[in-house]
Amino acid sequence: MSQQRVQGHAGHAAKPSAGFGPKPLRDSFQFLRGFVRNPAQVGSIIPSSRQLEQRLVRSARLRDARMVVELGPGTGGTTSAFLQAMGATAQLLAIELDTEFHHRLHASLHDPRFNLELGSAERLAEFLSARWLPAPDAIISGIPFSTMPPEVSDRVASTVARVLRPGGRFVAYQVRGHVSGFMSPYLGQPEKSWEVINVPPVRVYTWVKPG
Repeated sequence: MSQQRVQGHAGHAAKPSAGFGPKPLRDSFQFLRGFVRNPAQVGSIIPSSRQLEQRLVRSARLRDARMVVELGPGTGGTTSAFLQAMGATAQLLAIELDTEFHHRLHASLHDPRFNLELGSAERLAEFLSARWLPAPDAIISGIPFSTMPPEVSDRVASTVARVLRPGGRFVAYQVRGHVSGFMSPYLGQPEKSWEVINVPPVRVYTWVKPG
């Protein structure tokens, strides 16, 4: 895609449109279908709440990030919120394993900062290299570490720790706490919080990679 940018007020680049309108009922239906297709790959039966989206934006410090990765964007509600928070020259790489979610994202989300790949989060390093993208400042994950095979969870965790830039942030929102057992050996102990205004309430873990 082209990298066209326009200047806004005070000399800052204006942010391109994120491309999603409010479609809560359709998103919920698509999410439920995805969960029924493969509950081990989809972490919830409905999309994330606005409150959770904004907590993730803050925890990952997306307003200052130049390169962001999202693992498991689903129907794109979180993706849209992330793009709205990011700067106009930042880049976002989303990796989605579900083919129907991937097709929806590809058809619905048009933003020059948005890069989409179909495949496993285990291939994160490969996808970054293929697109000549820099080390991420932030990686945000909604994929369910509690239902993935342990060997897959460990490979994802080791890859995240390897590609994240020093000082970068890995933020995972999860119903269960299994992600901590896989990530902490690589990145140490996380900051933990809850987002209760979400169905279901979720744990939010934030790791900062040592510099």
